[in-house]
Amino acid sequence: MIPYGKQTIDESDVKAVLDVMKSDFLTQGPVTPKFEVEICKYTGSKHSVAVINATSALHIACLALGVGNGDIVWTSPISFVASANCARYCGAIVDFVDIDNETYNMSIQALEDKLKLAKQKNILPKVVIPVHLSGQSCDMEGIFMLGKKYGFKIIEDASHAIGGSFNSKKIGSCQFSDISVFSFHPVKIITTCEGGICTTNDKRLFQKMYNLRSHGIVRNQEDMKNTKHGPWYYEQIDLGFNYRLNDLQAALGVSQLKKLDNFIEKRTIIAKKYDEIFRDDKDVKLPYQSNKSKSSFHLYIIRIKKNGKLNRNVIFEKLRNNGILVNIHYIPIYRQPFYSKDFSCKDFPNSESYYEEAISLPIFPNLNDDGIKYVSETIKKPINYQNIF
Repeated sequence: MIPYGKQTIDESDVKAVLDVMKSDFLTQGPVTPKFEVEICKYTGSKHSVAVINATSALHIACLALGVGNGDIVWTSPISFVASANCARYCGAIVDFVDIDNETYNMSIQALEDKLKLAKQKNILPKVVIPVHLSGQSCDMEGIFMLGKKYGFKIIEDASHAIGGSFNSKKIGSCQFSDISVFSFHPVKIITTCEGGICTTNDKRLFQKMYNLRSHGIVRNQEDMKNTKHGPWYYEQIDLGFNYRLNDLQAALGVSQLKKLDNFIEKRTIIAKKYDEIFRDDKDVKLPYQSNKSKSSFHLYIIRIKKNGKLNRNVIFEKLRNNGILVNIHYIPIYRQPFYSKDFSCKDFPNSESYYEEAISLPIFPNLNDDGIKYVSETIKKPINYQNIF
């Protein structure tokens, strides 16, 4: 079986976790802060807050920016539902911006057009959450300039994108955003089993997210409402959550982070091999790479052209039946029953076209040449082809 993605774990990762298991602290010890420091060093951000998954990271990012009942948040429809749910957790109204037909990220033109109309109606968003699909950055400079003009804050959903860059700056540096969020799920670039992290350059946002991840509790006198009763004293100043990442997971993250650039190099090589294999196939549209960004290649998404000789759904079933566990990233969020009553598919033509044609091929560091060849030959093999024994 060849999955579309999987973790890469070696003995150094195992040792890092075992070392913590033998230590005095399994959680709330020194390793999670170390992981946060290393993430900041890697991305060039000033602060980070590690949490149990990227969904919780998105949630506290929204809360830190003051998202609440009746506020409006926009995101991309081509993403996992968490990109929208995080705002709904806060009581916000969610809307979507159609994707660019080349990058499959949030379209700058669609965003600007929607903002102009929203301003006329006095329904501008408080926060916009662009999603770096497959590991390629959105045009963050363009979104940032629109944010300045129309007054919205920006959370980068960079769940796919650690190790990637935009304008030669690491994704997560928050050069053009208030907060960035990464995921460390096992299918992502690096893993902490489950886990996520927020990065920011704003100390106030950092402190808010830091408090929210641990029940809204503070222990420093300067953050308290009352005078300390003694060294044991703490205060809950906000309604926070138990979103802490434990030291076992953080230890795996520290170890994995050391291999991140190597993982991305291997993913890039695999992507180039797929590019070469399908370059002359007129029925397959290859992933577009902007010259402004360097993708981390969490996903390798091709499109099977709807009116060509190939059929996406048939190809999908054929690959699955041959042990190649491809996937579709993603069903547009506005199509989900929880959201669909408020939206019309006709309002998102690029997203609809993408959904009809997209398919994510296997890509992970240990995928070898034989696996790549098997995937590509299975796609190219004529329908109803039968081996002669």
